[in-house]
Amino acid sequence: MIEKIVRDHLRAALGCPVLLEVPPKPPQTFVLIEKTGSGQSNQIQRATIAVQSWAGSLLAAAELNEAVKAAMDALPERDEVSACRLDSDYNFTDTQTKHYRYQAVFGLVFY
Repeated sequence: MIEKIVRDHLRAALGCPVLLEVPPKPPQTFVLIEKTGSGQSNQIQRATIAVQSWAGSLLAAAELNEAVKAAMDALPERDEVSACRLDSDYNFTDTQTKHYRYQAVFGLVFY
């Protein structure tokens, strides 16, 4: 499962909680992973993964986002992943709850 591969990789690289869903009482700083799409052709799988960097300030969220992008650049070093491409990243702050976050969207090729 690509979400588990990405989660384990980011946990090792970032040293902060990396989650697949927001808990009822989330830590101030954490990373959230969500698969937003996928496909398969000739036994080669593709997925679009959104990685949200949550933090207590906008600057901290932006810095965590930069660390996420650097860690994701190294993801193809794993045997299961053959490509990781950053599609976009942007400020994704929730203005209603005032949770500071950035989101980076990646296209992955894996098997």
